[in-house]
Amino acid sequence: MHIRPVRAFVVELNSTECAPVLKNYAIKSTMVLFELIKAFIIALIITYIYYKYRFNFWKKRNVFNPTPSFPLGNLTAIIIGRKQAGVYAHDLYLKYKDHRIFGAYLLFKPILVIADLNIIQIILTKKFESFHDRGVYINEKINPLFDNLVFINGKKWENLRQKFIHTFTKENLKQMFDIVKECGEELTNYLETKAQLRDSVEMKDMFARYTTDVIMSTAFGIKSNCIEEPNNEYRKQSKNILRMKISRLILNMSMPKIMDLFSIPLIDQSVNTFYTNLFRKSVKNRRAHKEIIRHDFMHILIKLMDEGYDIESDNDEKTDVTSTVNKLTMEEATSQSFIFFLAGFETSAATSMFAMYELAENQDLQNKVRQEIDEILTRHGDLTYDAVKEMIYLQKVINETLRKYPPIPMLNRICTKDIDLPIVNIRIPKGMPIVIPVLGLHRDPSIYPDPERFDPERFAENEKAKRHRYAFLPFGEGRRICIGRQFGSMVTKIGLASLLSKYKFKPHPRTAKPFVYNEKSFGLAIKGGVHLIIEQR
Repeated sequence: MHIRPVRAFVVELNSTECAPVLKNYAIKSTMVLFELIKAFIIALIITYIYYKYRFNFWKKRNVFNPTPSFPLGNLTAIIIGRKQAGVYAHDLYLKYKDHRIFGAYLLFKPILVIADLNIIQIILTKKFESFHDRGVYINEKINPLFDNLVFINGKKWENLRQKFIHTFTKENLKQMFDIVKECGEELTNYLETKAQLRDSVEMKDMFARYTTDVIMSTAFGIKSNCIEEPNNEYRKQSKNILRMKISRLILNMSMPKIMDLFSIPLIDQSVNTFYTNLFRKSVKNRRAHKEIIRHDFMHILIKLMDEGYDIESDNDEKTDVTSTVNKLTMEEATSQSFIFFLAGFETSAATSMFAMYELAENQDLQNKVRQEIDEILTRHGDLTYDAVKEMIYLQKVINETLRKYPPIPMLNRICTKDIDLPIVNIRIPKGMPIVIPVLGLHRDPSIYPDPERFDPERFAENEKAKRHRYAFLPFGEGRRICIGRQFGSMVTKIGLASLLSKYKFKPHPRTAKPFVYNEKSFGLAIKGGVHLIIEQR
């Protein structure tokens, strides 16, 4: 078989016979490219004009707004991951708070930032009927685990809230206390060797393992052993939850139809599968062993699924308990257990970490809170529910931690009904997103003098009485206030009291100062972690 040389083939292509074909091909390619460029330029011009038109929204209403940039609006630093969202809102607040309210743009969407405490009170409480939703759109088919009390809206939220309004009663908290205390003891025992060696401990990871064990036990009835086994599947999945991309949440808030069109979930499907299967297995196991009763959140959820009334109503007269109208479905119960886990393990771990960091930096405060713990434990003989409730100074430490490092650094609402906003006399249209910069309020020197200083006495009763009630919003306020805040406080207090009763903590040079916040995190996560030296007392 004769093979023609490559050179001959090339010469043939360049012959007079092929030249017209190549010329026509080149002309057509150039025309196609030209049309594409023209279409792109036209689309860019239309987009620019549209954005410029949209960027006039606040100007037309005589509401101050910082100059937006095309095409990302005012929140470019958040969208491209240059600054953590709560920190950016804090910076905007301190710069423009004298305006009381000011406008901004999330992409092309106008949003309203509230910088006045009286207006915040109006939005969260007095005119709640016009601001009762958080403004996060949830498609339960794509994000079934987010179909819960924190994210759902409207009548569905109202109905579900009625089922959970008495979930964290004093009696229920007492029943869960021993489960949390056991996890606190395991944490203390695990750190004993490190304390003997005066080793360093990365506190966020350590507290996250503790709170994961707490929530897994109370929300799923499962012994997860994350304190002893930091790389097991439960800990891996809790880390996966926190990898939710802020870009997806921004897209969800600004263009939810795009999320629906492409079926983009807020978290990976593996997380959904893991927690759904975990919850269903736990329910099946509980129902198969009804003689074993654990007084935890799972017990409450099964009660609501089976009987449709809150556990606190056990001694009340029951009416129509066979009706399914007020019963939780398996899907609803699964999503409630998930948000209990998500909200509980991360916020309590972060608060505990920041509190211990500040106590390590302020040894006099650490000694003072330890003295209180010792005296109360001596009086009660053990760490009991009542003993923890008596730890008033420890609660001040936690409150000051929540002020300086709020777990949710900004609150979101959406206007659900047109309203003329009092004080500033502007009309807020239905659908307008509202932002309350909690971190900004908590570090406002006009509210909290010398805000960077850690001072638990800011929460002495006489000091609290001097401040506006809405100047402290770590859990929100009004009817959408976090219903698990007392449980979270109990978890944090037990963890701190367990450790401080046995160990001392000192700063470690590995911890960056000042803190560098992770731009991709929804909360105030610290790059490089918070490392402390642990010692025996």
